[in-house]
Amino acid sequence: MPSCNHDCGHCASNCGERTAESLMFENNPVSSVKNVIGIVSGKGGVGKSLVTGLLACEMNRRGFKTAVLDADITGPSIPKMFGIKGAVLSDGHYIQPAVSKNGTKIISMNLCLPDETQPVVWRGPVLGGVLKQFWEEVEWGRVDFMFVDMPPGTGDVPLTVFQSLPLKGIIIVTTPQELVSMIVRKAFNMADIMNIPVLGIAENMAYFECPDCGKRHYIFGKNEKGYDITSELPIMPELAGLCDKGLIEDSDAGKYLGGLAEILEKL
Repeated sequence: MPSCNHDCGHCASNCGERTAESLMFENNPVSSVKNVIGIVSGKGGVGKSLVTGLLACEMNRRGFKTAVLDADITGPSIPKMFGIKGAVLSDGHYIQPAVSKNGTKIISMNLCLPDETQPVVWRGPVLGGVLKQFWEEVEWGRVDFMFVDMPPGTGDVPLTVFQSLPLKGIIIVTTPQELVSMIVRKAFNMADIMNIPVLGIAENMAYFECPDCGKRHYIFGKNEKGYDITSELPIMPELAGLCDKGLIEDSDAGKYLGGLAEILEKL
């Protein structure tokens, strides 16, 4: 292309000058990851990390070896919901991921900082370098499903993940509001441009079920947005409490994502 700067890692165009070698991160000999699934959203605050954590728990319960690569470098929340603290270690060759009590392997920027409240104020190319390390320099071992928790939007980090990791597909997380549904279309369109399959849609905060009468209340309205929802996750104050305490694995809320889990089992 006339305006090409040969930086394929930060370009969305599918031009003839693009090469696979310039894009894909290298595999390491101590890792075998079968299915890499991106969890994306068009905007923040819709529960993307929650869906990531619950899917990892649900697939773990179904007998699969699971992992979470927390690609939300500047806003990581995965370690807290799994109750993991402290720095990850290296054996001199590879970084050893943290492991949850039920066996899910996790790598996150918060596990690489001396203080989990320390902000990460980096530009895109540096963030991309961290993702490269998380993929190439972590000893993942054998993993059936790795869930990549992406930052919101369609910026540099999601673009790097789309171009540099061997994604089997993505799952889009949304909420019922009309504003969010408009932004979800951006995520659909980005996946289409990058030739990444959309495996399903998880609608978070879909409804609230009264604990007394069992009636469902659609606080943000029902889905009438023109696309099919694969799984609905209700508003559950008790789940929020468990995540705050680092006990997401003690919740059975993954059952609400059963439709997505069944799709993943068929990959």
